[in-house]
Amino acid sequence: MLSIGAAVAGTQDADGFTPADPERQTFYRELRPICDDFVPEALAVSGLDRDRLAAEGAEPAVALAEFSAWVREVSAGAQPVMCGYPASYDWTFLYWYLIRFTGESPFGHSGCLDMKTLYATKAGLPLRAVAKGTMPRHLLSRRRHTHHALDDAIEQAELLANLMAWPGPGGVAPLPD
Repeated sequence: MLSIGAAVAGTQDADGFTPADPERQTFYRELRPICDDFVPEALAVSGLDRDRLAAEGAEPAVALAEFSAWVREVSAGAQPVMCGYPASYDWTFLYWYLIRFTGESPFGHSGCLDMKTLYATKAGLPLRAVAKGTMPRHLLSRRRHTHHALDDAIEQAELLANLMAWPGPGGVAPLPD
């Protein structure tokens, strides 16, 4: 993991979900690489320079401690939840880094929400039938997916807010039988 980007999407309580301006509360750090193993294709997508990060990137222990403190501050006593599309990819790296470098996760061991699954459930579709390209356009962020951690975090925060407000096709979320 070479960068961390996060944006507050909103809050949920007994009254429902209240979206936030995803550009208002953000976090971004670029990390010093912790090993020489990497996938060149993944690095190319990110646009990050490993040599520069080896010299200038934040020490992972410092960056992850700052991130944990930021999460606790913006969640202000509520249970923070990491959301992603798909959450499984980012959660795996983020959780491992948090445990490795801080010894704990502000999200607990299971505080993540997969937006792909959320959409599939609300749309009444099997998970295998879901891709961003098949989702109604009004649910998607109008932002470009740049593969920059902060840009993508803001984009995904907008997607979450849209999904939380969407009642599902026909105006009603499907209910289990």
